[in-house]
Amino acid sequence: MSESIVKVENLGKKYIIGHQGTKGYKTFREQVLQHVHNFYSRTKKLVKGQEVLEGDELEDFWALKDLNFEIQKGDRVGIIGKNGAGKSTLLKVLSRITEPTTGKVYIKGRVASLLEVGTGFHPELTGRENIFLNGAIMGMSRAEIKRKFEEIVDFSGVENFLDTPVKRYSSGMYVRLAFSVAAHLEPEILVVDEVLAVGDAEFQKKCLGKMKDVSASDGRTVLFVSHNMTAIRSLCNRGFLINKGVLDFTGEINDVVDKYLQNADSEKHKKWDYAVAPGNGYARLLEVQIKAREELLFIENPVSIYFKVQLGPSPKPVRKINFSLILNNQEGVPVFNVANEAREITSSIIEACCHIPANFLNDDYYQIRLLVVEDETIPLFDLYDVITFKMMEKERLSEWHGKWIGAVRPLKLIEWT
Repeated sequence: MSESIVKVENLGKKYIIGHQGTKGYKTFREQVLQHVHNFYSRTKKLVKGQEVLEGDELEDFWALKDLNFEIQKGDRVGIIGKNGAGKSTLLKVLSRITEPTTGKVYIKGRVASLLEVGTGFHPELTGRENIFLNGAIMGMSRAEIKRKFEEIVDFSGVENFLDTPVKRYSSGMYVRLAFSVAAHLEPEILVVDEVLAVGDAEFQKKCLGKMKDVSASDGRTVLFVSHNMTAIRSLCNRGFLINKGVLDFTGEINDVVDKYLQNADSEKHKKWDYAVAPGNGYARLLEVQIKAREELLFIENPVSIYFKVQLGPSPKPVRKINFSLILNNQEGVPVFNVANEAREITSSIIEACCHIPANFLNDDYYQIRLLVVEDETIPLFDLYDVITFKMMEKERLSEWHGKWIGAVRPLKLIEWT
């Protein structure tokens, strides 16, 4: 009989968001009075021990709402959903990084989390010191950590930098060591977010193999958030589909991925306000749209991918920016990667479009990954699963209705002689 290792009952997580007022311009006197009022309000809240929030208007935002599920020992659960669906918030609650607003979470055993670059590491300490620090936080003795030490270092591949403060590590080195620590210090539950995308392809494959091994051989449980459907299908046996903070669908991983792709295909045009748009303080995606001459996307017709990006503030009056767009099929195989030349721009709003010719893509689901780069070397953001769309064949030449083999589908070129 399987053993429940995680149980969630009526879980909810609420945040209070502050919005700045936008009702016209204020005089200098009105702005001074507003700042005095805000200062007085913040001081009063601090004295009373209340949370201090910025903004003129407050809004309740439920990142998670009424979640109920159980996870069995040894399960490898893929948690998928659109950007902002609540996946990372769920992992933070399960990792005890943040407290739920409502409901209860029951967890048996130690949890090791790898949620974002730098989680659990002290930047001033060396790699060696952080290994022992993380083990101590997880409740392990020094003898236990020393027994696993060589294995951790060997897997991470950062032995030459072991006595260097981790604040000097690249993001890839950081993730290598952090994952190695999390996977080798024998947690009962391993929680991993999309952070593995920072590493190179070889290391990602190595990590997926390690997560499979610890689940199969040691009976440990893995919770994995990713937009890479190939990685999800390869690693996981169960799946949770999160939609706007609600558990929309759960079941066998292939069924959950198929459901997610079908739902994602229904939205060919997405727009966001800057404050909630995907991205970060360096750049945010304001809009993306799949354009075609017909409502349905047929492989016989050309398709265009339009997007609009707003750059964050920069001390440079003139910036050199370029985009890179990667199109992956349903299996996660890259079909192509296109990029434009770096261009000097002075505006904070940039629009671009990628044109895909007719009779090129196969009958399949496709996902878009978008990168924005400054000065040809500095990544501003790297967004996975920006939008998903489905290409279909308008006409069949035979009674066969299976899927054609291959990532692309050129126009039929065989002629009978």
